[in-house]
Amino acid sequence: MSDTLDTAWALNWIRTAQEVISEHRMELIDLDREIGDGDHGENMYRGFTKTVEKLADGTDSIASALGTLGKTLLATVGGAAGPLYGTAFREAGKAVEGQETIDANGVVAIIQGALDGIVKRGKATTGEKTMVDAWTPALEAAKAAAAAGKSPAEAFKVAAEAAAAGAEETIPMLATKGRASYLGERSIGHKDPGATSTSYILAVAADTAEAAQ
Repeated sequence: MSDTLDTAWALNWIRTAQEVISEHRMELIDLDREIGDGDHGENMYRGFTKTVEKLADGTDSIASALGTLGKTLLATVGGAAGPLYGTAFREAGKAVEGQETIDANGVVAIIQGALDGIVKRGKATTGEKTMVDAWTPALEAAKAAAAAGKSPAEAFKVAAEAAAAGAEETIPMLATKGRASYLGERSIGHKDPGATSTSYILAVAADTAEAAQ
């Protein structure tokens, strides 16, 4: 298996993520109707679709691809998702700036950058029923994989699995951040839409990384 991922992988990640978000658009809308504005699926679909259009002619680096995604999400996505995801991917791009390829440590840098951006923008921490509850275990899993000398595909795989588990764990949580917090105890029993979309996006990163090997 290859020890690195390149720009072609990053572009494939974004394009495939757009397809997966399109497939799950109604699910994300329904999840957000339960505890939010009901626009998460539509907003994410719009932002990723616009990004794919902007990247139709390619780009010169992983950092540029992720930066374009971040800037486009900031510019085109409403609600909380735009600022949070936009900042996440902008910071993820900065974390690997100047690198033509990334190894498992680069995977850690991307996830760390994204999580730092989300925390900085949203002032959230774990246990508050937000996407942080998916990104945080994803980072921990990726760090362990990198420390064990795993490939970037393997690092993304365990990160995606941890994010999916983290999203499931938001179901019994009481929301204490964002619009869902207005519902109080009525927020319990619903999966956080941002954590769910995070799990899908990281699953695509893993699948496309494996395909690039």
